[in-house]
Amino acid sequence: MTLLLGLLSAVLSMGQDVGPLLLEKEIPLPGVEGWIDHFSVDVPGQRLFIAALENGSVEVLDTRQGERTAEIKGLEEPQGVYYDSKTGRLYVATGADGNLYIYDGKSLTLRETLGFGGDADNVRYDQQMGDIWVGYGNGGIGIVNSTGQNVGSIALGTHPESFQFEQNGDRVYVNVPKQFGITVVDRKKRVVVAKWGLGGQFANYPMALDDANKRLFVGCRFPAWLAGYNFGTNRHQFAHGW
Repeated sequence: MTLLLGLLSAVLSMGQDVGPLLLEKEIPLPGVEGWIDHFSVDVPGQRLFIAALENGSVEVLDTRQGERTAEIKGLEEPQGVYYDSKTGRLYVATGADGNLYIYDGKSLTLRETLGFGGDADNVRYDQQMGDIWVGYGNGGIGIVNSTGQNVGSIALGTHPESFQFEQNGDRVYVNVPKQFGITVVDRKKRVVVAKWGLGGQFANYPMALDDANKRLFVGCRFPAWLAGYNFGTNRHQFAHGW
């Protein structure tokens, strides 16, 4: 398998305007087969961590040299991955066994294993509280503090897909495709405060948040739609189909 990187410098420059995306390089991943899931970047170290789900591995790439430098093998469906540059920890969520593995980001030595019961998936960092949030199972989000301890959970009643944090507020927006909508969580109280429907769109998996302009974007598979919300007014603002 070969990973195609489009203008990686745009990623490493943390959002600077560098013009249109151009194909910069290809990085071969010999021996890696099947579906690839989430990525995470180590900006200071110029590394990319890739959850190779069907290969049962996390691939570690040197983006400056354009080559794979390490692998973590023997994982049961790695899905979510997050590298914390502040602590140097690498978090990997695995779907088949429902675990969150915490590694030393440099040596890739396993430091901690936390069980969430099944289908551990998306991993996100809460910049306000300094916690790691993990979507899991048929129902919730687990919360892990900066020392690697499981400190709480939020019940959702269904498996969460992508979720995003407000930078200047307390809300977290969670895709819940089996409930045909979006669940809004208060990150401090750790409770559900609202639910939004998607109308005639279904299978909402990806999500992105434009905090500065108070816009939330949700990608739906059936039909192929991009739905937009103004979360300042909680209104469904637009939709675009392909």
